[in-house]
Amino acid sequence: MSLNATTVKIQMEDGKEILISTGKLARQADGAVTVQCGNCILLATVCASKEPKPGQSFFPLSVDYQEKMASAGKIPGSFFKREGRINDYEILISRLVDRALRPLFPEDYLCDVQIQVTLISSDPEVMPDALACLAASAALAVSTIPIQEIISEVRIARINGNYVINPTRSELATADMDFIIGATSKNIMMVEGEAKECLEADVITAIELAHKAIRIQVQAQEELRKTLAITPRSYTAGNTDENLESMVNAFAADKMLEIARSRSTKADRSDAFKALETALVEHLGEAITDENKSLVKTYFGNLQYDVVRNMILEERVRLDGRKLDEVRPLHMEIDFLPSPHGSALFTRGETQSLTTVTLGTSQDELLIENAASSNYEKFILHYNFPGFSTGEVKPNRGPGRREVGHGNLAKRSLAQMMPSNDYPYTVRVVSDILESNGSSSMATVCAGTLALMDAGIQIKNPVSGIAMGLIADNTGKFEVLSDILGDEDHLGDMDFKVCGTKNGVTACQMDIKIQGLSYEILTKALQQAKEGRAHILGEMMKTISAPKTELKAHAPRMVSVMIDSEFIGLIIGPGGKHIQELQKTSGTV
Repeated sequence: MSLNATTVKIQMEDGKEILISTGKLARQADGAVTVQCGNCILLATVCASKEPKPGQSFFPLSVDYQEKMASAGKIPGSFFKREGRINDYEILISRLVDRALRPLFPEDYLCDVQIQVTLISSDPEVMPDALACLAASAALAVSTIPIQEIISEVRIARINGNYVINPTRSELATADMDFIIGATSKNIMMVEGEAKECLEADVITAIELAHKAIRIQVQAQEELRKTLAITPRSYTAGNTDENLESMVNAFAADKMLEIARSRSTKADRSDAFKALETALVEHLGEAITDENKSLVKTYFGNLQYDVVRNMILEERVRLDGRKLDEVRPLHMEIDFLPSPHGSALFTRGETQSLTTVTLGTSQDELLIENAASSNYEKFILHYNFPGFSTGEVKPNRGPGRREVGHGNLAKRSLAQMMPSNDYPYTVRVVSDILESNGSSSMATVCAGTLALMDAGIQIKNPVSGIAMGLIADNTGKFEVLSDILGDEDHLGDMDFKVCGTKNGVTACQMDIKIQGLSYEILTKALQQAKEGRAHILGEMMKTISAPKTELKAHAPRMVSVMIDSEFIGLIIGPGGKHIQELQKTSGTV
């Protein structure tokens, strides 16, 4: 028996070579490929059910990235000595893949799809996260699962003034910009990264250069798909009922527009929409059957989508009555809690973050371990999103993927401005979201800045953040929205979070739900975000204009005493007797 693989080679402009192979491993999956760069090898598989579940009303896509410790010749350090649930690092890579791939499936495709990307061979110099989406997309490309386009992702970093595609781990250590870009051959789909106060124009340049490299990778996947003569499978689309849809629109359209124009609060608006839906069901009466009752909710949601978007485009009016570039009312306080080492309350409209800062020692550092490296981090940020923040009953079972992703974005935004590496403290920032109606991650950035300054941590520059939205139609008309509400995020075409100081961008994250995002829109969004960030930062400076010069009285103190090397043994004592007694009597660590 012989197993032969079909392989295509990607030759990048910088000389790097990437191999995509299929047909040798995991042959019972709908699609399976390996992607190799250097000694780094990823196995990506995709499986999809042939029919959607009865009553299925959404697209159930799951994406998991996992690193096998054997890929780097390691035995897992856990008690069980085997890989467990994916960790935060793997969740973040899973999200990078998921967010870029999700818009590629047809809207009426509702079959379960599971994508798994596994690092099976590690190269200490090759970053696998930049290859994970390429692997996942290639697995879809060699399957019969219906996709509308092929995609890829690359990392782009600026190192000594030069932009480098997929830099090595060593090269990345000296970068002042680090972005991962996802795109089809025509359109940008996803952006995420961090920078040391770069200009908005630098972000555009990075995206343009990354897109050029992505096109090469997409072309290789198209060649592989053509070689294998892949024909997409047919699938059962969701049921439709044009007569029922007309009845829904006739009854609810005007009433829905009235609610959208009411400028009410999130809760009142939600209650009004629910009451309208209840009235609609009563109005339809016997027209609703067991076969079409799920369509009523679908058509009601579609109508809400169209009504709100058209109102914003035609009337330039938002759900809460603001101008398109207007930021919601702000309220800020520092030193809000007496016991933490720093605290701040940041409220923007109906979004609120209570953030605390805790100072610790080197013993509190966080171990970040993956197949290629193990590092200790002195700056930690955790983001919590309890159910009561949106008025919901929801069990607290630890942070989900969304919480991990939002916390990571806020951490990257603030980490750029933390003191230098020789800063003696381990710093933990915790953002508890107490209210949420859009962009709680950006509230975390602002509250985190205030809390750090309240704690007396000498950050280089204060950081603010804002979430931008987009409403666009198929005629080319569009409007960019500043400081989006939750509904504007749900019904809009873009979620673009931008964080930065007065000098430039420190981090950003963008997800696109439509095709055809132009650089004109991207440039306008970045400029409008800059103006919004400046406004928020100005209000923050009215609360606290600079970091406090002293730590809180109850915060731990660190004192350094230089001792000649010849006396170190005397201080430690036999078996550590002296140093242990010193720690015991002084309460130091």
